Amino acid sequence: MAEHNGVAAPAHAYDVIVIGAGFAGLYALHRLRKEGYSVRVLEAGDAIGGTWYWNRYPGARCDVESMQYSFSFSDEIQREWNWSQLYAPQPEILSYINFVADRLDLRRDIQLNTRVSAASFDAATRRWTVTTGGGERFIAPFSVMATGCLSIPLDPRIPGLESFQGPVYRTSDWPHGGVDLAGKRVGLIGTGSSGIQATPRLAEQAAQLVVFQRTPNYSIPAQNRPLDPDYIRGWKDNYRERRLAARQTRNNTLNNAGPEPGSLATPEAREKAFEERWAAGGIGFMYAFTDMTSDPEVNRHASEFVRRKIAGIVRDPQVAERLMPKDYGIGGKRICVDTDYFETFNRDNVTLVDVRADPIAQVTPTGIRTEAAEYPLDVLVLAIGFDAMTGALLRIDITGRDGVRLRDRWAEGPKTYLGMAIAGFPNMFLITGPGSPSVFTNMVTSIEQHVDWIADCMRHVLGKQASAIEAEEEAQERWVAHVNELAAKTIFPTANSWYVGANIPGKPRVFMPYLGGAANYAAICERVARSDYEGFRVE
Repeated sequence: MAEHNGVAAPAHAYDVIVIGAGFAGLYALHRLRKEGYSVRVLEAGDAIGGTWYWNRYPGARCDVESMQYSFSFSDEIQREWNWSQLYAPQPEILSYINFVADRLDLRRDIQLNTRVSAASFDAATRRWTVTTGGGERFIAPFSVMATGCLSIPLDPRIPGLESFQGPVYRTSDWPHGGVDLAGKRVGLIGTGSSGIQATPRLAEQAAQLVVFQRTPNYSIPAQNRPLDPDYIRGWKDNYRERRLAARQTRNNTLNNAGPEPGSLATPEAREKAFEERWAAGGIGFMYAFTDMTSDPEVNRHASEFVRRKIAGIVRDPQVAERLMPKDYGIGGKRICVDTDYFETFNRDNVTLVDVRADPIAQVTPTGIRTEAAEYPLDVLVLAIGFDAMTGALLRIDITGRDGVRLRDRWAEGPKTYLGMAIAGFPNMFLITGPGSPSVFTNMVTSIEQHVDWIADCMRHVLGKQASAIEAEEEAQERWVAHVNELAAKTIFPTANSWYVGANIPGKPRVFMPYLGGAANYAAICERVARSDYEGFRVE
């Protein structure tokens, strides 16, 4: 705690404290400020942007089309901003976020370089006290966690890493000025979404690139391209109608989702649909049929289709074989969208190492030694993933009613009501938390839906002359059971993905996102609100 002459510094009082200044934190600030609240946003980084500030590695870009991966609450902002590509690269998305912040004068209520270390609820005053690593205290009736689903990078656990004499870079914290890799021998560890996006760009720069792969991933070509003026005009002239239509879909995105199950289609019809979706590019491939991840035969067909595509792209049959996922079906792990990923393994300066067959024994001062070989390297790049969904929340020491700590409450996995509230933690809201559709949707639109619901909920509480709202334990248990029931009907819980926390040693294996679809989820949230916030206790 900060002190002056031995006396604790006074706390800063607001109506709402928002933690995080990415898409979620910025929209929460804008919407809650419009409601008349005094709001302070606390951000650990030295600039706004969240995911799109930290993840600035070569090749980083969005896997949702640019015209849709943007705020929809302001028609003026939609019309003013111009995207250059079908899938926007990271610098352009970050420029957009800064444009919005300036356009809405948000910076004056954002405090940068401020990492939150603790948050505790006082039942007597019905106030949250938020404490920072620097000892500052902020007090407010409401706290909003805009901490992100993929914001806490994994700590590398690679023997000998500290002995490496060359530079070690992380995709989750790439140097601002970039890195000159010309003439360098580069080792890349990790082939999830970040590694898949980075691989082609690193290969273009480096003299040699060695990719260390633990688990091969399914990836669909983006078919990225500059945006045609007519395409842009078509969106801008019909933005309102298209945004409303997108909110009626499973993932808040217009991706030409097929309305029929693949189980009713002939194999020839399925093959034709897969071919068309592959040619079109992007995550729309996963929406060819309604049962892509629930019907074993349809999923097997789609998985085999992508494996055949890999075999047709990669010239070396042994390398192609190593790049093919075989122990889980497509969609079981996050589907990736790439530009020239598989093609990169045809380059003479790229080597693929399967660390399941030949595990990394140790990082040495001059490279990486596996059990069978040694790879001399000048630079290491780590693309090893995140502590997803819960990592950012559990890094903060959050204490709710009766001294209950969130870390203890979630010791066996996260439990929420609607992915937005937690029993025992009054007046604390999560944006796109575990138990919500979150990462299976267009996150920007889901963020808007959550923030709007939270703002309406706060107005409801204060309109009743009350001072606290809390999820009921029974309602939370019913919601968790519902989330689990939906997941159990799919292939998702069977794969060792970050969806279930399988990438974190010792993390409880629980499937975290809600799979009922964004439109159904939004309807449930609306029904809860109309039913006098059923499942909540207002005091």
